[in-house]
Amino acid sequence: MAIPDFQSVMLPMLTFLGDNQEHSMKETLAALGAHFNLTDTEMNEMLPSRNQTIFYNRVTWAKAHLKMASLVENTKRGHFKISPLGIETLNKKPQFINLKFLKTFPGYLENAGRTKDNGKPNITEDIETNETPEEIIEWNYLKIRNNLALELLSKVKTCSPAFFENLVVELLVKMGYGGTIKEAGQATKLTNDGGIDGIIKEDKLGLDFIYIQAKRWDTQPVGRPDIQSFVGALDGQRANKGVFITTSRFADSATNYVKTITKKVILIDGEQLANYMIDYELGVSSFTAYNLKKIDNDYFDIE
Repeated sequence: MAIPDFQSVMLPMLTFLGDNQEHSMKETLAALGAHFNLTDTEMNEMLPSRNQTIFYNRVTWAKAHLKMASLVENTKRGHFKISPLGIETLNKKPQFINLKFLKTFPGYLENAGRTKDNGKPNITEDIETNETPEEIIEWNYLKIRNNLALELLSKVKTCSPAFFENLVVELLVKMGYGGTIKEAGQATKLTNDGGIDGIIKEDKLGLDFIYIQAKRWDTQPVGRPDIQSFVGALDGQRANKGVFITTSRFADSATNYVKTITKKVILIDGEQLANYMIDYELGVSSFTAYNLKKIDNDYFDIE
């Protein structure tokens, strides 16, 4: 089944803790994973930032909200148990536990920082949300990034062929090949290039070279004949390594062909190109940043 949202985790989690024993997060994750019949793939699926799994993130937020309602209490680092109020709540056999349910507990709004001194709501929160705060941030970041990638690719497609050939060489240098632009890479002449648009050192010492083909195409896919022509150009240079970059896409026949040849040819389509440019800050610039903090448990361990 699909990975449950954090609100759906709350009742099964409190039920698991209903044995009134101390449990670790590792034990809780395993028990809840079995409860929801999650596969290993689902248990290990990562957030877009890849800093933690989606399921772990949702379970920790479910536990955080249960704790804010005083239904769960920490015992020591990484361990917790159900509270007397949690046992009392379970004994009432609730059909569900979600944010709306938790807001019926007087202590929840106070612990969650949602009330003023006069008892009135401080801020409103969408109790229907099924995403954790990290998920909301990361999914919206991905939307912004994807829109940027589309805009960036559209911009690249309007550039001249000569500019594009220099762009791909500069990108590979930023990715760590060969050192500086002057030392590592060069774009060849627009004519008589033998099917090679750029040459770059594989390393700073120049022990080997990587040959580049750059196709600034709009929607026309790069097919097998185009790749075969590039491989032939590599033969003419006695080269074994090449990168074929396009602003469009590769036909299946092209991607299948490179799997059958002995030469190492890497294919980079328009989507990958735009994302590499964002990752290595080529043609883009940062305009804001958010530095999120978390508790440093190692600091408190020395107490």
